[in-house]
Amino acid sequence: MLEEDMEVAIKVVVVGNGAVGKSSMIQRYCKGIFTKDYKKTIGVDFLERQIIVNGEEVRLMLWDTAGQEEFDAITKAYYRGAQACVLVFSTTDRESFQAINSWREKVEAEVGNIPTVLVQNKIDLLEETVIKNEEAEALAKRLKLRFYRASVKEDLNVNEVFKYLAEKYLQRLKQQTAEETEVVHSTSNKIGVFNTISSNVTNQSSSNGREVITLRPNKQRTKKSKNPFGGCSLL
Repeated sequence: MLEEDMEVAIKVVVVGNGAVGKSSMIQRYCKGIFTKDYKKTIGVDFLERQIIVNGEEVRLMLWDTAGQEEFDAITKAYYRGAQACVLVFSTTDRESFQAINSWREKVEAEVGNIPTVLVQNKIDLLEETVIKNEEAEALAKRLKLRFYRASVKEDLNVNEVFKYLAEKYLQRLKQQTAEETEVVHSTSNKIGVFNTISSNVTNQSSSNGREVITLRPNKQRTKKSKNPFGGCSLL
């Protein structure tokens, strides 16, 4: 851990058309279960899982959003504050593939550029595919996204998707922390005087002309939650 008794919490939104397997993916990852029965998500649902990535304790908060247009107003509100995103389409649903651009634009409109992956689910149904491999790969290349072919039913590449997102977010967080804590020596001729450049540090001048440094807490980290039920919980 970078800080004692602290953890990294990452809000991940899983988006895409209805019936592509978003809920099943989250259930598989957090609870290790799979069900064939499709139940339309109304608005949003939420699960979480705690993992260790590169020695860091990470709490992934996975938000399952409805894929139907009638829920757009609700789901957009839940994109806010997201720090990673999974874009999902189905091997057997061409419309879900064609809608990926639109889904990405909706997320970026709310949160900007965040670590994102493209997932083709239901590759266990390749004999029913309506999407060519070259098409899917070209889309990922154009969007500049890591691309995974996955089967939630067979538990193929599900863990890899979320591990990759956690790693990418940690890389970005550490880079941001390093930039914020970079010490730049001032041109002042006072020996031992330096300026700290940080978005978490505000410099003010006091009445006697000395520099006052006010520290703000790092909002990227939270205190460890004490969950008596283990790594996954359903809210």
